[in-house]
Amino acid sequence: MSNGRYAVLAERGLAKISGPEARSFLQGLITTNMDRLAAENGGQGALLSPQGKVLFDFLIAIDHDGYVVDLPAAQIADFVKRLGLYKLRAKVEIVDVSDSYRVIAAWGGEQRPALFETVILRDPRLAALGWRIYLPAAAPLTLLEESGYAEADDDDWHEHRIGLGVPIAGHDYDYGEVFPHDIDMDKLNGLDFAKGCYVGQEVVSRMEHRGTARKRCVMVSADVALPARGTEIAAAGKPIGTLGSSAGARGIAMIRLDRAKAALDAGDKITAGDTPLEIAFPDWSGFAWSDDAGAAE
Repeated sequence: MSNGRYAVLAERGLAKISGPEARSFLQGLITTNMDRLAAENGGQGALLSPQGKVLFDFLIAIDHDGYVVDLPAAQIADFVKRLGLYKLRAKVEIVDVSDSYRVIAAWGGEQRPALFETVILRDPRLAALGWRIYLPAAAPLTLLEESGYAEADDDDWHEHRIGLGVPIAGHDYDYGEVFPHDIDMDKLNGLDFAKGCYVGQEVVSRMEHRGTARKRCVMVSADVALPARGTEIAAAGKPIGTLGSSAGARGIAMIRLDRAKAALDAGDKITAGDTPLEIAFPDWSGFAWSDDAGAAE
């Protein structure tokens, strides 16, 4: 009997970063604290612009002599190129290894999939997301089924993710347009405010300590299927956010908390196109309407 489901995530790929200076190289670049990265857990992180915008975000895990970085397959070539700009004389090798692995999400099962010679980590963003598996391309998927996981597809995975309110790139936001706080990275274990310097760190730390984060990804729902990604969310004719991914009547949206709170206080309807919305905060978020409502422009 199956106790969970798995999906091969064709839109994801892997880069491998190895070499004797790989850890120190990454420690000075990305938001992840490499000193706290554990093989069984992995981590979430991002490479930011000097202005603090997210250029790439990813999951990262230890793999033998280096690290594997899980990010959208379409962005891996740019990611490898960008890291190469910082490499200089560092003893580091950065390669795209997507052809050698399949990126798999497994969820709904309590037991760790019984796979060997495979990188498996509990999703570092949120335990309820399940397991992330980097299965060698030659390994049969039947190994997962023998571990009690039944085959599913991308749509099933996204429905599970959306139900938990976890945003991802390409579905709920685009690279180069958001700060880490906008996409809840501070609540999903993607930022370490004690690790020291990395690219964009000063901006991120300032937003954290001054409480100037105003945009947040939240959960939205309606009585009918939600409209397409990118639909403007408005109240009283004024824009307050944008709709991201959805599964039927549930979805994720990026909104200005202060503007949404003002609309609710005034009794104004919040809509995506012509569809009235309800807004909820994910259980893991710790958000409150008062958190960002008073932030200045």
